[in-house]
Amino acid sequence: MFRRTTGITAVLAAAGLVAGTVVAVVGDATVASAATTVAATADTYVDDSATGTNHGTSGQLGVDGSPVKRMFLRFDVSGVSGTVTAAKLRVHTDDVSGAESGSGGTFRAMSTTTWSETGVTWNNQPAIDGATLGSIGSVTRNAWYEVDVTAHVKGNGAYSFGVTSSSTDGADFDARETGSTAPQLVITTGSTTPPPSGDPVLVGAGDIANSGSGDTATANLLDGIPGTVFTTGDDAYNNGSASDFANYYAPTWGRHRSRTRPVPGNHEYNTSGASGYYGYFGAAAGDPSKGYYSYDLGNWHVVALNSNCSAIGGCGAGSAQERWLRSDLAAAGKPCTIAYWHHPRFTSGANHAPYTAVGPLVQALYDYNAEVIVTGHNHHYERFAPINPAGQLDNARGIRHFVVGTGGAGFYGFGTILANSQVRNNNTFGVIKFTLHSSGYTWQFVPQAGKSFTDGGTTACH
Repeated sequence: MFRRTTGITAVLAAAGLVAGTVVAVVGDATVASAATTVAATADTYVDDSATGTNHGTSGQLGVDGSPVKRMFLRFDVSGVSGTVTAAKLRVHTDDVSGAESGSGGTFRAMSTTTWSETGVTWNNQPAIDGATLGSIGSVTRNAWYEVDVTAHVKGNGAYSFGVTSSSTDGADFDARETGSTAPQLVITTGSTTPPPSGDPVLVGAGDIANSGSGDTATANLLDGIPGTVFTTGDDAYNNGSASDFANYYAPTWGRHRSRTRPVPGNHEYNTSGASGYYGYFGAAAGDPSKGYYSYDLGNWHVVALNSNCSAIGGCGAGSAQERWLRSDLAAAGKPCTIAYWHHPRFTSGANHAPYTAVGPLVQALYDYNAEVIVTGHNHHYERFAPINPAGQLDNARGIRHFVVGTGGAGFYGFGTILANSQVRNNNTFGVIKFTLHSSGYTWQFVPQAGKSFTDGGTTACH
């Protein structure tokens, strides 16, 4: 059976929950939020074809219409403080050969929380008597699904859920005995005081979601930072397939998908045409034959480019993307510009050399007085001084380059340190947050909980 192994597994097994807290400054706003993941205290199912049988120790939870199977879950929540702003019940479909993969069922609240996992049978099952919270439609094997249960979960206490289905093609989910794919209740608490200035925020990173715990840590940071989320590619390892996005990205950064403007990395193109990536993000990712697009935030023009040059007809001078970029910049009408893509033109990373193929894109941005370029690919953080397209210091018109491959994938080392590289770190997951003022920007690297590395500053637009 497939397992998504994360750093929270041991904590969940030992204590039943894990919490991450972040306090951040967004413009003049103070944001304090906490995301708590609670493991199921009890879970089982009943079956009308085996009315006297208890299934409390089974590794599977069934829901079906024929034979009728009903699923029960209980979570004992403690240690949560503050107002609950969101609660998501997450379940993972089984990957055992022959496991059902049809309809996921309807999830309802229950008034009773005293039922026994090892005592419940069809004959003595508790009543599923509360409000309907949500449904899961068609499911596939070996994937995470979630239901918004905020209406039921208000804070500390015990909560029961019952799941039923009228479909004769039901589903099997992993039970709490499975460990890392056991049912979870993810509770977010906190509050945000918006900045008086209303300056927009752009926040993100690259090289994000795999079977580790780094993406969980950085997704927890996003929970406390409002604004537009961006990615700089390699969003879902190893191949950017639909299952990679379902199993790795969706449970973490996926909860911010509605406010995310992504770009693809090379791993997305390990799946033909990056179809998993474009299928997951939909219209937010742009035309699948291009993968580049632009949008505005306040006084800023934001350009998302595709550095997988061979997949889209090149990045050179005169290529379709380069010609589009120059036309887009000429028509933008905004005083400040930021751009992001995957492969860095300048990097001191030991794993991936500077990517000269994107040089014409950098030149176009320089010609139109852009302020910032953000990339990933090397799994570390690096900030350069303002430089021209040749990498030379240029305090008058230079672009500040950032490499932010700190979204969750394992760290890479540094090699030869390039001229004008000012700050480097390769032991801290985190996101970079840009507060986009009307005539300048403030950047801040926000580290994962428990780490102290950060970087920040403020610069005027050209």
